[in-house]
Amino acid sequence: MKVRDSREGDAFDPECPTRVILDRVGDKWTVLIIEILDDSPKRFGEIRQAIGGITPKVLTSTLRSLVADGLVTRQSFGEVPPRVEYSLTDLGRSLQAPVTALRRWAERNVAELIENRDRQAEIDDAQAR
Repeated sequence: MKVRDSREGDAFDPECPTRVILDRVGDKWTVLIIEILDDSPKRFGEIRQAIGGITPKVLTSTLRSLVADGLVTRQSFGEVPPRVEYSLTDLGRSLQAPVTALRRWAERNVAELIENRDRQAEIDDAQAR
């Protein structure tokens, strides 16, 4: 992706690469990975075990994207069996507070959001009849 020569993006501009970044950091797997890597480096298996429901393929893809974006580092140790650890970069750590706030907001409000969706579905069903 070619990035325009500017210091700051404009997420409201449809051509701005900021939208790609927002898509990445707004992804549920990214949020959870950033949270899991908050205190210390983790191995692939530790990350996968901590995140229920993520497939190895999706975890691999998400980690590669986070490494490419400079949010996570991948350190490979020359050992047998091979050992690889993932940790947050300074840029990745700068995402921790907003990501944690978003996760906590979702956890606090999930019941109300589900009630709202259910209520709207009932309204939509009644109007469709």
